Amino acid sequence: MVNKELFMALHLLEKEKGIPMDVLCEGIQKALVTAVKRDYNNKDIVFCELNPEEETMRVFVRKNVVSEVVSPEEDLTVEQAQKYKSTAMVGDIIEIELETKEVSRIAADKGKHVIRQGIREAEHSKLREEFQSRNQEIVTAKVSRVDPETKDAIVEIGKAQETLFRSEQIPNETLVPGMLIKVFIASVSDEKEGKRGPRATISRTHPGLVKRLFESEVPEIFDGTVEIKSVSREAGSRTKVAVYSADENVDAVGACIGPRGARVGKIVDMLYGEKIDIVKYSDDPAEFVAASLAPADVVSVTILDENEKSCRVIVPDLQLSLAIGNKGQNARLAAKLTKWKIDIKSESGKVEPTITL
Repeated sequence: MVNKELFMALHLLEKEKGIPMDVLCEGIQKALVTAVKRDYNNKDIVFCELNPEEETMRVFVRKNVVSEVVSPEEDLTVEQAQKYKSTAMVGDIIEIELETKEVSRIAADKGKHVIRQGIREAEHSKLREEFQSRNQEIVTAKVSRVDPETKDAIVEIGKAQETLFRSEQIPNETLVPGMLIKVFIASVSDEKEGKRGPRATISRTHPGLVKRLFESEVPEIFDGTVEIKSVSREAGSRTKVAVYSADENVDAVGACIGPRGARVGKIVDMLYGEKIDIVKYSDDPAEFVAASLAPADVVSVTILDENEKSCRVIVPDLQLSLAIGNKGQNARLAAKLTKWKIDIKSESGKVEPTITL
């Protein structure tokens, strides 16, 4: 391949795919070295240097000058070395440039595949950097297609495609091609399920999605005035968010709700009606547990074991079912939010059931 043509192709790739030239050159160098090394029993003596500014390419081997040749691929006698450097002595390292014809032959014979691989690796590197920069963040994704049987969706995130599995979709939501959705990048890995290249695990059920949505909709959270302490979620149904502000003049809960519920309402709409309870965080476990059981009222909270983080909560008889929630959901989310084991009982002690979480 003529150098000018090579660098013209690289400049086009840089422009079209947005891959930095240095990343492309690194991939090409690695690819050519891999190809040429096969003619030298895969010895680590082959090197490649690409200079995009001068549009030059060097491929050469480095050999040791020795008094007695042990490895023909790695060693040269003084007499042999002096053909390349007249002052060569034992102990020197000689760089021997491969002739253009030889490099061209290797490139033509073996280089096309490995150069393509080098370009793929460069693209993967770019994607990996993009995913890593967005790890634990929300991004806008476009639904490309949906498997009619599994309901897994292929979505486009920038130039990458990822699978949003049905298990990571909000229950009862229906995704259709062309739809724009918010997804949470839960993790990033170089390889997933045997597929090559960087992969992102994306989700719409992860609690982190709700946290990031609040950060984008509530200025006080974005600027640090209000802090989200914890989130517990059962996607598609209900979420609890514990918030706190060190500024006594700022109502953390009110800031998240917004004027006439506008801020939380917008997030609820994004999550297709998922209920959201915003509760005030407290360093006092009893206060925090009591707040976490909203919308139910709490009569008292008794700490049973601080080490085990267990407590007993007494609620009015008529509030028992509200505190527990449908199929225990409210109590379950409160336990996840506070990380306390909660034993709920009615005030009279005569109303059943009780629940321990």
